[in-house]
Amino acid sequence: MAEQIQITLRPATIDDLSLLQHWDQQPHVKASDDDEDWNWEYELQRSPAWREQLIAELDGRPIGCLQIIDPAEEESHYWGDVEANLRAIDIWIGEAEDLGRGYGTIMMRLALERCFADEKVTAVLIDPLETNHGAIRFYERIGLQFVEQRTFEGSHCMVYKMDRADWTKRTTLAK
Repeated sequence: MAEQIQITLRPATIDDLSLLQHWDQQPHVKASDDDEDWNWEYELQRSPAWREQLIAELDGRPIGCLQIIDPAEEESHYWGDVEANLRAIDIWIGEAEDLGRGYGTIMMRLALERCFADEKVTAVLIDPLETNHGAIRFYERIGLQFVEQRTFEGSHCMVYKMDRADWTKRTTLAK
């Protein structure tokens, strides 16, 4: 019988600063975020009500990062005018040797569970770069539906969405 992978999520803290800065320099991370400057030193010291920044750990070893935001409340208005009760997710694996092992799938499931645990949340959005074909295939494989191509702050992205009904159907079928 295959060993069950146990990944946990914990809040990111200022103690994660050097790790997150290191991950930001990895070629596969750079390719996924279009030279995004996360300004970790500043952001890790804030806890706005509209955002969670989480570190994914495998047996206590950090392997990736998740950010979950309320796009209607987020202060930069990156998503523009959006309806209430949505969430948007950013997700990445830190080291290349941790890619392709199923960790991202588990992290995404944990993120979706976290989002839909709030009964008010109607859907989750994600916006991979249109050049990030691996991420696009990943999101389609786990059930997110293509919505539109869109340019965010000069980055050409593909917007994907999973609504509560699709999430409920997928989790019911998995049981």
